Amino acid sequence: MWTTTQYRRLVQGSAWYDLIVTVAFVTPWSFAALHGVLTALSQALSLPGELPPFEPVHMLMANLLGSIVCVWSVLRIRDPQQVFGRYDAVARFLFSAWQAYALIQGASSLLVVFLVFELAWGVAQVLPVRAPSRASPLPHGMGVNSVKCGSEPAREEDRTGTA
Repeated sequence: MWTTTQYRRLVQGSAWYDLIVTVAFVTPWSFAALHGVLTALSQALSLPGELPPFEPVHMLMANLLGSIVCVWSVLRIRDPQQVFGRYDAVARFLFSAWQAYALIQGASSLLVVFLVFELAWGVAQVLPVRAPSRASPLPHGMGVNSVKCGSEPAREEDRTGTA
């Protein structure tokens, strides 16, 4: 179970992951370079499956995906709301389904790495978030240790534990 603060950090973390992984999909030139690297990696590791050359329409789809995912990522980085994390989890499960389908159809096994991350982020974001306490929190800076009571020597003695 996540606290509200932990969940906001989770949403931001998943957004940073998405931004880093998909930024190269945004332009035809950056995606062509990424495609070349992934093809070389797949061949160097002798991985099963295919990573075919992209035609212009394929490139368009990759660039559209990269563009929308990057915009969605920036939104979640700047404003990591719980509802955005829930929607993102649904999107990740959809992406996972289509990645699994592509693998079954003979896509490169490199896709397995991305599938694992999609599932992990999706599962993490569907876990429950603890409801905020109904008790009013102390104002910032008013924790137990910040109350200035007693003389300075007494406070110093309390901090060091010496009598």
